Amino acid sequence: MDFISQPFNSLEGKITWQSPSNIALVKYWGKYGDQFPQNPSLSLTLSNCHTTTKVEYKPRKSNSKKYTFSFLFEGEQKPDFHPKIEQFLDRIAPYCPYVLDHEFIISSSNSFPHSSGIASSASGMSALALSLLSIEKERVGLTEEQFLNKASFLARLGSGSAARSIQGPVMSWGHSPFIEGSSQEYATHINSGIHSVFSDYQDTILLIDKGQKKVSSTLGHQLMEKHPYADIRFKQAHQNISRLIEILSSGSLTDFITLVEHEALTLHALMMASNPSFILMHPGTLEVINKVWEYRKETDLPLCFTLDAGANVHLLYPKSNATTIQQFIADELAMYCQNNHYINDQIGDGAKKM
Repeated sequence: MDFISQPFNSLEGKITWQSPSNIALVKYWGKYGDQFPQNPSLSLTLSNCHTTTKVEYKPRKSNSKKYTFSFLFEGEQKPDFHPKIEQFLDRIAPYCPYVLDHEFIISSSNSFPHSSGIASSASGMSALALSLLSIEKERVGLTEEQFLNKASFLARLGSGSAARSIQGPVMSWGHSPFIEGSSQEYATHINSGIHSVFSDYQDTILLIDKGQKKVSSTLGHQLMEKHPYADIRFKQAHQNISRLIEILSSGSLTDFITLVEHEALTLHALMMASNPSFILMHPGTLEVINKVWEYRKETDLPLCFTLDAGANVHLLYPKSNATTIQQFIADELAMYCQNNHYINDQIGDGAKKM
């Protein structure tokens, strides 16, 4: 698909987007080329964990080839974020040449702790991509489908998982023969064939460690290039995508739990088996996993966990069981969280223009 913008005169204005994080059920781990995934992934879009980004823009006075922008995070200047933003602008400039014609003031804030394991790059990069692309939409005109697909395409160039944060509640990214319209370039909105039990699914995020991850996702993906189990994993992910599509349609929570938890543990097993190897779980992570297994065996309630590349735990369950399960979380699991901090979230519909 041709995502290259038509030229237009510089504008002045401001735009604000709020974009959510997402949690992958089938993980993508390993990439190639220009931010393409080695295997497809499927995620739930969250609601309460989001980034709000305001972009103020005006015609640039300088003829320098460098970008002109400042970045504020939570109201403070953050020059250490500049290299990542410059890299993002470099990647999108061939498709959005107007980023060289404007000066930007980018102001961003999170509803959750930065680097807490809640995929802040996904919400942050998708919010920035949407804000910048809105300049083009205002001037050139894009259909809703063109806008959403290009926003996902641009977000992917900043952070792979950001491609899945544009829409919701269920998104796939990466080509799969089992998902019509799936693409390596941008995420696909799965808006039909989803059982009603998943329509208001809950995600409570246990913040076992709010600190910076020991291993960046970029490094983790690179370790898959020579990983001894890479080919087997990529094949497994394709099979799990097919199976998960069936599960989401049938509403089988038993099968959902089995697949989602196995995917989470596979991700961490891949990191432990890489060279160099990493263990990103903390003792509290393992304690929570064991308590979830015990609780499910004792109560037969459909509570399950998933993990991203970090120590924190996402607990997934139907809204109909929320009162009972959240009491269990408060009584038995909060003690493993840093400062007893956890976040109750639920699946959502994607980004919103503010």
